[in-house]
Amino acid sequence: MPGEPQAVSVQQHAPQRDLTRILLAALCISVLVIAALWIVRPFVAAAIWATMIVVVTWPMLLRMQRLLWNSRGVAIASMMVILLLLFITPLTLAVVAITANAGEMVAQARSIANTPLPAPPGWVAELPFVGATFASAWTDATASGFEGLGALIVPYAGGLTAWFVGEAGSIGYLMIQFLLTLVLAAFLYARGELVASATLRLAHRLGGKHGEDLVQLAANAIRGVALGVGLTAAIQSVLGGLGLAAAGVPFAGLLTAVLFMLCIAQIGMLVVLLPAVLWIYWSGDPAWGTFLLVWSIAASLLDTVLRPILVRRSARLPLLLIFIGVIGGLVALGPLGIFVGPVVLAVAYTLLVTWMEQVPPPVGAG
Repeated sequence: MPGEPQAVSVQQHAPQRDLTRILLAALCISVLVIAALWIVRPFVAAAIWATMIVVVTWPMLLRMQRLLWNSRGVAIASMMVILLLLFITPLTLAVVAITANAGEMVAQARSIANTPLPAPPGWVAELPFVGATFASAWTDATASGFEGLGALIVPYAGGLTAWFVGEAGSIGYLMIQFLLTLVLAAFLYARGELVASATLRLAHRLGGKHGEDLVQLAANAIRGVALGVGLTAAIQSVLGGLGLAAAGVPFAGLLTAVLFMLCIAQIGMLVVLLPAVLWIYWSGDPAWGTFLLVWSIAASLLDTVLRPILVRRSARLPLLLIFIGVIGGLVALGPLGIFVGPVVLAVAYTLLVTWMEQVPPPVGAG
């Protein structure tokens, strides 16, 4: 038949054309996804923060809406005011406290500057490895006084100034990110039900009922981490403030507010507590200095135990998994990783457990 070879040729070339079309379609979709991610890249961090905030505070928004005449707009405005106060109030109180106590701070600084540096104790030179070097440096500092220390600091003033300028730029960037986060959070508050429904539909499309369960698990993990971070920071800052007040450190109330902000940012309390310990030792009160040192170490290590336990109450995940997620996320992604790390590990862990619990069909089943 003269038409048969042509038909066979068409059948042989058809799969090749289909494969080419599939590859080109996949390439176009990949380029489109990469381009979209590149465009929204500056907004990713703010979007993640806004999502975390909305997921954690969504029940609070609904309660406020019921109290405020069932008006979603008024409830959103109230939530924005609360979020602004949570960010601005600690900074405002710190500025007011510094302004009100500026004279006393200057007097304390002058008193410290006029106090002669004490000689190093005998046990300092007996410390292993670094004792002799540390004792020699301490003796040189005692001989030169504060004026000599100032002369030693002067060569590093340029680098210190550059560091302050860089930090000021970082603070400005953080302020922009914070405002952008508030705008995105307001949008999510207004369209929360639609966004949640779309997320569930996408999850069901990707994984069926298991996909919807994973979305709920991620929400519970976010709420648990927020509870763990916030409550742990409050407890640690209160303990740190009590230790400072008991040891007689000046401006204990102001330093407590600083401790709370440092704990929320996951920087740690030792940034404030260790200089306070050194100041007490410098003032000639080693008993209270030792007390504050032990108290500071115990309070700073509290988050490694308390935070995972609080997170587990909401997320219902293994304690070790939550601990690794919080610490590993912090190291890998910074403060944002505190929330992202446990969520990623929770989803991966649930997927693995679900896959392992699925019973494979019999070999001969048709």
